[in-house]
Amino acid sequence: MISVNGVSLRYGKRALFEDVNIKFTPGNCYGLIGANGAGKSTFLKILSGEIEPTTGEVHITPGERLAVLKQNHFEYDEYNVLETVIMGYERLYKVMKEKDAIYAKADFTDEDGMRAGELEAEFAEMNGWEAESEAAEMLNGLGITTELHDKKMAELGGNEKVRVLLAQALFGRPNILLLDEPTNHLDLESINWLEDFLSGYEGTVIVVSHDRHFLNQVCTHIADIDFGKIQLYVGNYDFWYESSQLALKLQREQNKKKEDKIKELQEFIQRFSANKSKAKQATSRRKMLEKITLDDIRPSNRKYPFIQFKAEREAGKQIVTVDNVSLTVDGEKLLDGVSFVVNKGDKIALVGPYGQAKTALFQVLAGEVQPDSGSVTWGVTITHSYFPKDNSAYFEGVDLSIVDWLRQYSKDQDESFIRGFLGRMLFSGDEALKKASVLSGGEKVRCMLAKMMLTGGNVLLFDEPTNHLDLESITALNNGLIETDETVIFTSHDHQFIQTIANRIIEITPNGLIDRMTTYDEYLENPEIQALRARMLPA
Repeated sequence: MISVNGVSLRYGKRALFEDVNIKFTPGNCYGLIGANGAGKSTFLKILSGEIEPTTGEVHITPGERLAVLKQNHFEYDEYNVLETVIMGYERLYKVMKEKDAIYAKADFTDEDGMRAGELEAEFAEMNGWEAESEAAEMLNGLGITTELHDKKMAELGGNEKVRVLLAQALFGRPNILLLDEPTNHLDLESINWLEDFLSGYEGTVIVVSHDRHFLNQVCTHIADIDFGKIQLYVGNYDFWYESSQLALKLQREQNKKKEDKIKELQEFIQRFSANKSKAKQATSRRKMLEKITLDDIRPSNRKYPFIQFKAEREAGKQIVTVDNVSLTVDGEKLLDGVSFVVNKGDKIALVGPYGQAKTALFQVLAGEVQPDSGSVTWGVTITHSYFPKDNSAYFEGVDLSIVDWLRQYSKDQDESFIRGFLGRMLFSGDEALKKASVLSGGEKVRCMLAKMMLTGGNVLLFDEPTNHLDLESITALNNGLIETDETVIFTSHDHQFIQTIANRIIEITPNGLIDRMTTYDEYLENPEIQALRARMLPA
């Protein structure tokens, strides 16, 4: 168990946390959420001991081992991959190294023999003989194939290093796990592996993630950082979000009879109490949910941007036809005879492991890149709005305030209109006067979304729009794309985003397209489609 008692953290006059008291107990997974800048990563560093709080203390049950997902991707460059993973179990690794050093001695003494015997006993107690096979199994589950296990970390790419460091944190099943954005750079199969691992994990997990599907699958509790406090809620992210929305609704209906409110609360809890995540704890969580009262349901203080896509002109029946498009970049064939027709009202998710191919297709659709062969034919009524994966060209070297930056894309040039629009995207007051060139990744994304809304396109192209966004902005964009009547083509690593928006799935493989009118979950669960994927994707 890990308990936090009276913890405060102040930087000058600013208090990031104030008198936080909370306990994290074994068998539970806590999703740590909060707006950008609320201090999620900082709180994890306080728990790990990397940062000392101004007041208060963090207490870990004696004898329990804590593991942290490391963020320094160059820390282990001199070590090979398998060794890096085993280093996550610090005591086991030290025993291994000391044992190997003794056996390597030319003048092996009786004292050395006695010490080696002690180390062998401790090594066996820590299941050391299985260490390499367990580390290899974890690496394979996270997409680091066997041929990479003996390579130096310095030889791996950034995404591969992240996976190795995740395996390091998980190795040896520590008692307490602190994971900051563990699903970043993971593909669907690796995320599923991690979800299964955490669902069977008996220790304490505290995780920060912008992946709502992941939080829903693994979390038994949500720890919400707001106004320097941390409030604990039973249930997963969806339960927290919808309960906070219910609380806002009940707050607005002050004159409504209390009996009606209680009935609404009971119906709401009943809907969520059967949630399948962490099956071992489902019964106890259901009992806890059933004890929730009206006073326990609190409205969130979060601010959500207003995202709504309305076309200036209605699209005709012909949207776009992609005919036998091929494209090679730097000697690599990214698109090979790609053909499909987009119909009015389609909400198409481009899925699969080939990110470069998906980005190349978006660039061809947007007219930014000309294919080597084939054609893209847009309908005469169509105006498309494009969200590129890399938006740096729109901001680098631009000496404009956010107001003036957005004014470039607006027919209404009035400052009050532009400022009002920016206010809905959470740029209020002096924030709207910040230079566009110094914005954070999330702020740039919100600007790009504002640009798209002002453009009024009747076909929306999104290449990884959820990157850099916080949970509130992802939720707002998700809802905006669910509600829009426009045709949408998009890609994202956010499972819930795809599942709730898409009515058609297209996967680009080296052997052609898989194209189905279906939801994402149905696509993943359909045995015929998965058999087809197995044939069309490399082993």
